Amino acid sequence: MSAPDSTADVMQKIVSLCKRRGFVFQSSDIYGGLRSAYDYGPMGVELKRNLMNEWWTAMVHTREDIVGLDASIMMHPKVWQASGHLASFSDPLVDCKLCGERFRADKAPRLEAGAPAPITLGDKGKAKAALTRANETLGQSLTRDGKSLVGAVGGERGYVCSNCGAPYLSEERQFNLMFRTSLGPVDPVNALIGALKTAVEEGADDATLRARAESVIADSAVYLRPETAQAMFVQFGNVQQSMSSKVPFGIAQMGKSFRNEVTVEHFIFRSCEFEQMEMEYFVPPGEGPKYLDYWKEARMKWWASLGLSEDKLRLRAHESDELAHYSDGCWDVEYLFPWGWDELEGIASRTDYDLNAHMKGSGKKLHYFDPEATNPETGKKGWRYTPHVVEPAAGATRGVLAVLCNAFDEEAPGADGKGGRTVLRLHPRLAPYKVAVLPLVKKDGMPEKAREIAQDFFRSGINARYDEQHTIGKRYARHDEIGTPYCITVDEKTFEDDTVTIRYRDDKSQDRIAISEVVGVIMGALRGASPRVAKT
Repeated sequence: MSAPDSTADVMQKIVSLCKRRGFVFQSSDIYGGLRSAYDYGPMGVELKRNLMNEWWTAMVHTREDIVGLDASIMMHPKVWQASGHLASFSDPLVDCKLCGERFRADKAPRLEAGAPAPITLGDKGKAKAALTRANETLGQSLTRDGKSLVGAVGGERGYVCSNCGAPYLSEERQFNLMFRTSLGPVDPVNALIGALKTAVEEGADDATLRARAESVIADSAVYLRPETAQAMFVQFGNVQQSMSSKVPFGIAQMGKSFRNEVTVEHFIFRSCEFEQMEMEYFVPPGEGPKYLDYWKEARMKWWASLGLSEDKLRLRAHESDELAHYSDGCWDVEYLFPWGWDELEGIASRTDYDLNAHMKGSGKKLHYFDPEATNPETGKKGWRYTPHVVEPAAGATRGVLAVLCNAFDEEAPGADGKGGRTVLRLHPRLAPYKVAVLPLVKKDGMPEKAREIAQDFFRSGINARYDEQHTIGKRYARHDEIGTPYCITVDEKTFEDDTVTIRYRDDKSQDRIAISEVVGVIMGALRGASPRVAKT
């Protein structure tokens, strides 16, 4: 490999590869794009679907104690009231008085009070304008050095602007992360205008105006879910009874969630629309810690099984001040992204908080009765209780980015200047195409034979790609870049002995293999067997 690049260089190369090879595009690209919104192209949708299918297989299809759910994105507003999202699902929002950046205070760079606070703007013009604001409007005495401002020091807050580094910030205010919309045939805007006109005529102050507006909007307000978890709590009784599930058991769900994030960053890592893979595992009271230990180890092994480097994975326990008020323990699976360690999945013990909250909010019972268990209060058989919950919650879109970062590699050219390439070393089961079928040239019956082999893969349920465009070398390079693990090439010798060449992505080596064995070899490789041809 070549010398390591900076974080910005690596991410820029990954973003460029994603657009060039059809993994991820900026949403509404021809209109200038929409911030924090992305479209998954032909390669990206396959990679994301493969990752999520692997999760579903591991969580649901290979276990007897977990079932699936696919819940509506919009739920009754009382769900979010009972869960606490309406009251407390918010971030501390701050504006920089120097550059205008709006950011989350809890995610901002930390700086001790009185320590030098270097301020860096995008260019000299912006630095000149910022210097004027700092000295004339904010009463500072800074100097300029190119596009940097010198002389600022950290304040008592302990953080600075995440964009320019300035300590000159507005007061914090809470910003609710849920997207609100309206549901129903009547447009609430007319009612809202009428209510505000009346309030103005009455001489109402700002607080009263806001209260009147919220009252009108509330009649038809619904919210896009900020997480998939709550539906699994709300449907606990229906799922348990319809499936006769015995505790411990789990409910799994994959799907889109929406958060009106103040700060979006690192490409698809943090965006307003994203996909989650969550599972709520219901256990008897007192057994949360045991199953927390089980699931945090199981989830680490699962990520490693997909090819993520073990030295780039770690488990981190939440400190007491990080824990949600309802949690008695939480661990994060973190991955070493180009910018540093960051969360890939959280495994939390949520106690019985959620089921109790929804029982209180709805008036419906969400208990579980175990006729064989001994009631600890009476000492008799038959125990009715509110289950506790352990929740492994992974980000699917974050998982895609972790997989891309882990697989991305650049091989330096040799001494002769040849042999350099970009390659995605994706796990074969995650690769968009499992195999490419290539005629050496577009004549002499090679395309027809190659299409026959491709059809064999299609009939076997293996996503293959027939590819005849450009030279064979360019086709190999193209499939290296999109992560295709195996290439099958039809050449002149194919018509002599019914064999083809199989090329291995990771080391570019090649073997001859009988056409009759090709599908079986690739199927075996996807199950974990070595595709290498035994040498005689």
